[in-house]
Amino acid sequence: MTSLMETIHQPIIPGLPDDLALRCLAMISHGYHGILETVCREWRKLFHSAEYSNYKAREGWCGNWLFVLTEGSENQWIAYDPEADRWHPLPRVPTSHPKQKHLGFSCACVSNKFLLIGGTYEASDQVFSRQKALTTNEVFQFDPFRKEWRRVTSMKTPRSHFACSVVSGKVYVAGGRDTSSRGGLALVEVYNPLTDKWEDLPPLPSPQMDCIGLSFEGKFYVLTDLVGLLEQETSVVFDPSDETWLSIDDIWPFSRAMHLGIQVLDGGHICTVVDWGGSSVKTREVEDGEWHHRGLVPPVILPDHPRPLEVFDYGFAALRNEIYVLGGRVLRWEETGTGKFNIVKLSTVRVCNPLSLPLRWRETRPMCKPASGSILGCASMETRSLI
Repeated sequence: MTSLMETIHQPIIPGLPDDLALRCLAMISHGYHGILETVCREWRKLFHSAEYSNYKAREGWCGNWLFVLTEGSENQWIAYDPEADRWHPLPRVPTSHPKQKHLGFSCACVSNKFLLIGGTYEASDQVFSRQKALTTNEVFQFDPFRKEWRRVTSMKTPRSHFACSVVSGKVYVAGGRDTSSRGGLALVEVYNPLTDKWEDLPPLPSPQMDCIGLSFEGKFYVLTDLVGLLEQETSVVFDPSDETWLSIDDIWPFSRAMHLGIQVLDGGHICTVVDWGGSSVKTREVEDGEWHHRGLVPPVILPDHPRPLEVFDYGFAALRNEIYVLGGRVLRWEETGTGKFNIVKLSTVRVCNPLSLPLRWRETRPMCKPASGSILGCASMETRSLI
C-alpha cells in the first residue's frame, strides 16, 4: 500500500486517514466502481491498484456477484451486483477460440473465485462452416478482486455437458461427452483450488452424459438426463469421506431442459423450476424430503401484444436466498399480415424469495446490452458478512 500512497499527494478522502479511507472504499460493492472511478484520478488509480485488490482479498470482501452468459453477448460474460442494481461486462475470457460458440461448459464459484470449466467450441454457423467442434479440458478463473481472468490447470479429461458441483471447497466433475465417447463418460475428477490440481476419483458406476451435478449434505449427486420423466429415478451419490459411489432411489422433478435449474438455499432447502406446461417453482423440505409447489414464474407481457407469453431457455440462479429468472426467449404471434411467430430475445430479470408465500416477484434492472436471449450459463458468488 505504501508505494501507491506515496504517489497520491492528497488524502484519498479529505479528513480521514488513508488506511481508514481505503477500508471504506474497499467495502463498497463492485457495481458502484464505474461511477466512483469518475470522481477523481486518484480514486481511479486506487480501484485499479494491486494494493486495493489485495486488501479486499485479504479481508475476503469479494462482494455479491451474479455471473451470466447469454446467446446475444458474443462469448462475453456479464455480472450483476444486487446491492447497486447494476450490470457490467467482464473482460473477455482469454480462450484460444474467441470467435466460436462455447456450449456444454460448467461454471462454479469456489474460494471467492469463479471457474469456467470445459465445454465444446463450435462454429457460429454449423451449416456453412467446415470447422469441427472441439471439446476442451480448459479451465479459466475469474478473480473478483482484480477483475481479471487467468488460465488455471486443465482437467485431465476434455468433456462437455457434464455434472459439476462444489463440495466442501472442492470442485467435482463427472461424466459428460467427449469427441470419441458416444455413450458418455464414466471418468470423475476433483479440483482443489488451493493447490490448483486435479485428481482422478473412482469412476461412475456407469457412463453418464448430459448429467446434472448437485452438492447436498456434503455429498456429490449425479442426476441423469432422464430426471423428471419417471416417477422414481436412481441417482448416484459420491461420498468424499470414503470415496465411494452409492445408488439411491429418489424423486427429482426436474425437466431435461433445466440442466442449470437446481439451487441449494441456506438451511438446506433445494429449489428448482420445472418447465412442464408452465414454469413451476418447487422446493424440497429438509425434514421429509418432499417436494412442494410454491407458485409459478409469471409469463412475460410484451408491449402491443394481446396475450401473456411463456418464456423458454431462461436461466435460473440463487443469490442471497432469492431466486433469479433471467433472460430467455418468447414466441410472439404476429396478428397482421400472413401471421407467423417471431422469436423475441429477452433481457429481463425477475426475482423472488421462494420460501416466502405467496411468491412476490419483482423486476430488477435488465441485463446490459447486447446480452439477451437464451442463457448459456449462470452462477452466483456471495461475500461473507462484513460485520
